[in-house]
Amino acid sequence: MPGPTGTLEELLRPLKAEPARSGILLDVDGVLAPIVQHPDDAHMPESTRRPLIEVARRYGVVACVSGRRASDARRIVSLGSIAYLGSHGSEVLMPGAIAPQLDRELQAWTRRVQKFAHEAFSEELRRLRVRLEDKEAIAALHWRGVPDEEEAQAAVESVAAAAEKAGFTAHWGRKVLEIRPPVRIDKGAGIVNLLRDRDLAAALYVGDDTTDLDAFRGLTELVDADRLGTAVRVGVRSDEGPSELAREADLMVEGTDGVRGLLQALLD
Repeated sequence: MPGPTGTLEELLRPLKAEPARSGILLDVDGVLAPIVQHPDDAHMPESTRRPLIEVARRYGVVACVSGRRASDARRIVSLGSIAYLGSHGSEVLMPGAIAPQLDRELQAWTRRVQKFAHEAFSEELRRLRVRLEDKEAIAALHWRGVPDEEEAQAAVESVAAAAEKAGFTAHWGRKVLEIRPPVRIDKGAGIVNLLRDRDLAAALYVGDDTTDLDAFRGLTELVDADRLGTAVRVGVRSDEGPSELAREADLMVEGTDGVRGLLQALLD
């Protein structure tokens, strides 16, 4: 897939031409909300929330796609009129819904994943201040901002090796290890499930991390299956972002400020 293929105006034209038949999909951390040392402190600025509200009113499908729990993503964005795909698309919180819809196959793995994670969450990891996050069928170990990030990562790498040996999948993100069942869980699959039965002329995805490459490919999958007319892939540039993002994106924007500008451009 080529790198940037046109100006912002050119890339957004298919979406703005038929907004009621267009989808706007966005990652949360590093896209709508700035990356912070402590995940619980993340929030979307009001200056971004205002144009997002207007985008949600104008476009046919608007959703946030996050590695966080869907309810946590909704808390950060604080907008109940859009959908949230949480835990990389394995749970879906529809507009106005109280509880997310969970994938049944993944639900069957939840107890096994969490049992392994809690047993592997050793005193050493606690000493290093690694944080354990429960995401139903996914367990995550975070070490952003701990006193010794290198030592913490080395300890987490041992957990990853043990997880793989036990039959789970170890999936790495930015200063996070996710222990997953050996079934497909990624943002691309979540997007395909959300959009496959909708009649969309165009869809845009905005992301900043390795997991967002799966979302890019999910849009391509929909185009190849004739379920989507045009796919637009936007990467958000950051110091920790993967180099593959720029290679696979149609356009790169600068940080969360660039995302806010993109939202405004969808309204102009």
